[in-house]
Parts: sequence; structure tokens; C-alpha cells
Amino acid sequence: MRLNAFIALATGWSRRVADQAIIQHRVEVNGIPAHLGQQVTTSDMVRVDGNIIHIPKVHTTILLNKPVGYVCSRRGQGSLTIYSLLPARFQELKPVGRLDKDSSGLLLLTNDGALAQQLTHPSFQKEKRYHIRLNKPLQPHHKRQITEHSVLLEDGPSRFQLQPLKNQANWRVIIKEGRNRQIRRTFQCLGYKVITLHRTDFANYHIGNIPIGSYRLL
Repeated sequence: MRLNAFIALATGWSRRVADQAIIQHRVEVNGIPAHLGQQVTTSDMVRVDGNIIHIPKVHTTILLNKPVGYVCSRRGQGSLTIYSLLPARFQELKPVGRLDKDSSGLLLLTNDGALAQQLTHPSFQKEKRYHIRLNKPLQPHHKRQITEHSVLLEDGPSRFQLQPLKNQANWRVIIKEGRNRQIRRTFQCLGYKVITLHRTDFANYHIGNIPIGSYRLL
């Protein structure tokens, strides 16, 4: 298989990120600097940043109900990290997408690079659902702007679906993009603050009755 595909399966990176690592001379195959488009087999010794990598023989995926206040990285830099919620055998799993520190809900972690690629690459347009609460009722013209037109952010236009929940301050957000803090920034641009943001669904995965701070093995 192509080297970038091997790296993606072994690390959970995208193939584009794997190619960048090769270009930056961070990858060796059998002790020799690698090159783009190189073919490898499972018998080759591939190193990234000096560490030998392998394609996992058994894929593991878990669903975590992330609490507010936890970051999706191993280095919390003063904050709590999601890995403190997991036993040792799951410490090498990587998040599929992220939730910011102030958000909660469904987070997938896996060592299946192909699954991570399928769920996160923009071309697949996987649907994500959130329950949000705003600091004040959403005005009808602002709802139409978000759902029918778009809100212009610094990284491009933002548009997603909205379904009312309890009242005009509580909504279900349905979105297929994954830009950084996109939902929060969209509402902020219109003069609202997202008080709570909780992800309930990611593609065909659902939070179900997993308690906050707990996980379920798939």
C-alpha cells in the first residue's frame, strides 16, 4: 500500500497530514528517508519522528460522554484532559474530531484510521447533532439568516439547520461541517452567546444513555 495510507491507518492522521510528515523528512522506511508515493508492506519498518508505527491488528472504538471542562488532548496545560477519564488500555486512542473545553457530549475515540478518515473528511459530509441553549431567545430573522442564507465568518460562510426544543432559546443544531467553534462563532456574530453545547449524534453514532464522564466500547 502507499506509505501515506499506511501512516494514516497506523496513526489516525489524514493522508494529507501523512504526506506533510514525509515532505518534512520525519518518516523513514527501513532506516531510509521516505518519499512521496512510496509503496510499503506490513513487513517494512516504518518510523515517524523516530518511533516505529504499526497498523493495529484489532481496531478499538469507544464512545465517550465528555463533560464540560475537559480538553481533547493528552496535555491539558492546566486543564483536565479526557484521557484522565479512560483506563490505561484506551490511552492510545485518538479523538475523531473534537469538542472544545466548554462543550459536552458524544466524542468518538479510535485507533481505526480508516474510520476516522471517513467520519472527518469534508467530502463525506457526516451529520452531527447538538443541543444548545442561548443566553436569549433567537429572533426569527436570525434563524432564517442561519438556515436559509448564511452568516459570514472570518473563515467563510456558515449555515446549518435549526430545530426548536423547549423554547426559542433552546435548539437542536444539525450541521455537516466541522470548523473550529463554528456554532459558537455563528451565534456570537449575531449577538448571542451559546451557554451550553452538547453533542448527541455523530453520523450513525448516538450518545444514548451513556452517563456523563463515562464511555461505551463498540
